[in-house]
Amino acid sequence: MAAGIREKQTVALKRMLNFNVPPVKNSTGEPVWKVLIYDRFGQDIISPLLSVKELRDMGITLHLLLHSDRDAIPDVPAVYFVMPTEENIDRMCQDLRNQLYESYYLNFISAISRSKLEDIANAAIGANAVTQVAKVFDQYLNFITLEDDMFVLCNQNKELVSYRAINRPDITDTEMETIMDTIVDSLFCFFVTLGAIPIIRCSRGTAAEMVAVKLDKKLRENLRDARNSLFTGDTLGAGQFSFQRPLLVLVDRNIDLATPLHHTWTYQALVHDVLDFHLNRVNLEESPGMESSPAGARPKKKNKKSYDLTASDKFWQKHKGSPFPEVAESVQQELESYRAQEDEVKRLKSIMGIEGEDEGAISMLSDNTAKLTSAVSSLPELLEKKRLIDLHTNVATAVLEHIKSRKLDVYFEYEEKIMSKSTLDKSLLDMISDPDAGTPEDKMRLFLIYYISSAQAPSEIDLEQYKKALTDAGCNLAPLSYIKQWKAFTKMASAPTSYGNTTPKPLGLFSRVMNTGSQFVMEGVKNLVLKQQNLPVTRILDNLMEMKSNPETDDYRYFDPKMLRGSDSSVPRNKNPFQEGKQGKHVLYGCSELFNATQFIKQFSVSSHLAVPTWPEIRLKHHYLDGNVTTENC
Repeated sequence: MAAGIREKQTVALKRMLNFNVPPVKNSTGEPVWKVLIYDRFGQDIISPLLSVKELRDMGITLHLLLHSDRDAIPDVPAVYFVMPTEENIDRMCQDLRNQLYESYYLNFISAISRSKLEDIANAAIGANAVTQVAKVFDQYLNFITLEDDMFVLCNQNKELVSYRAINRPDITDTEMETIMDTIVDSLFCFFVTLGAIPIIRCSRGTAAEMVAVKLDKKLRENLRDARNSLFTGDTLGAGQFSFQRPLLVLVDRNIDLATPLHHTWTYQALVHDVLDFHLNRVNLEESPGMESSPAGARPKKKNKKSYDLTASDKFWQKHKGSPFPEVAESVQQELESYRAQEDEVKRLKSIMGIEGEDEGAISMLSDNTAKLTSAVSSLPELLEKKRLIDLHTNVATAVLEHIKSRKLDVYFEYEEKIMSKSTLDKSLLDMISDPDAGTPEDKMRLFLIYYISSAQAPSEIDLEQYKKALTDAGCNLAPLSYIKQWKAFTKMASAPTSYGNTTPKPLGLFSRVMNTGSQFVMEGVKNLVLKQQNLPVTRILDNLMEMKSNPETDDYRYFDPKMLRGSDSSVPRNKNPFQEGKQGKHVLYGCSELFNATQFIKQFSVSSHLAVPTWPEIRLKHHYLDGNVTTENC
């Protein structure tokens, strides 16, 4: 694919901010100054893609929430980017009546209904502001792009489509339909932005099938309306996957519950697992410092700092999929490189300050003038490098504290052995009972992985022993009660999930600090080399893309929205393998919600009385192995 989904959505946003006209490249003129008004949904879509500086370059002088208190700016146009909800429409109508802005460019994240559009029209007529409503657009941007090849369907109100929400025993048909419609609307927006009509595959008897049926119908209806179709002309041509249509594979979270509970070992996955990482921004609490507070004074509050880990961060892009010890070493190498450059600038400045007019000094001066000029011109780049080094030093240090205090390297290696059916060098009871290894949540995650991955559940006697050890360790047993129900159901429905037979190769412990003066004391932390794993969704994707016959996927339903008549079939019309995939091919990953293990296990902890998961939802859990994205479950 010529461009990733991040680039396509960014282009669409920039066009919207330019009053729905494509921006002129290399334009030297001043932009039209304007105000951006968005709701929380719009804010979540824009923030991972456009910085404040980029917004300013597009002429955005202010960016404000729709429901905040806003003063009138009568001589400036306003660009709105909001969901077409009743609450938002009412507030926009109020803005029209209050004559807040010079003109109004109304952009809706999803398509607005005719009745709501009429409400706006009536408000504009009543406020005598019809001529001020310059444009009204449906943008079809109801999804959040986090990376070139990864997107999230929902962030605001995500609890409404959560795993727990779908598995509630008292969920009604109407509520389930609403959840499915929410997911389908976002997927439809994704393919409109991509400019391509997918072939859809999904498993039978699951929520994935409900989504596939509804999405197929929505795409088919849009294609049938030739005059208003969103997949004709320039839009379609701009988004082709080479000369081949994309394959959309819909799978359920319940196909693999072990992977999202698994402790991780790569940089990005660790940041997501142990830190507050949300929409590409990590929030850290800094210690207030070593100085003591006066007697009787309140303890100083910890400072909170936020860092954006974006596509422009070269270190992040290069190392986010690397094992953590490699990252720590790379940060140190970058720091040493920066110090060498800084010392060179200082040396040249010292030479330029030489006094006297002897021939040696004059010769040295002329030789180093060009070098100093070059060094000074590279100062902005040097300062940016220092900023990134400080950023990743702080982030990596915070991750390392969790690794060492919780022995996450030990948990990762042990869980890998469980999932690959390798020989364990320590009993599970000993791991759970060790007071120095992990938090109660770490121990529960470990046991759940063991329980899920076992071909046969432990006997009641053994299970009682495990439960006592878990209780003594301070664990909440509610997740285990749910997983027992889930395990019983999946045992009736299908064979246990296989996770391959690879395990990480230990290279021994870091016996010392990496080098003198290193920021990271890695002593006692295992230096594990990752092996590529063939996880369940990886296998499913491979089978469907390569058109392989396999019991896991032979019964997957097939939908082609371009066919005049829909049919219930498992037989693909197209027998050629899909090219936009792995091994140099292009794969995009999407999820209804991107969660870490803590957030996921809380779905079980709220109540053990969840329904047997007959209608699981679309979910994603990604692991970053050997520098490549190996993604589990969307």
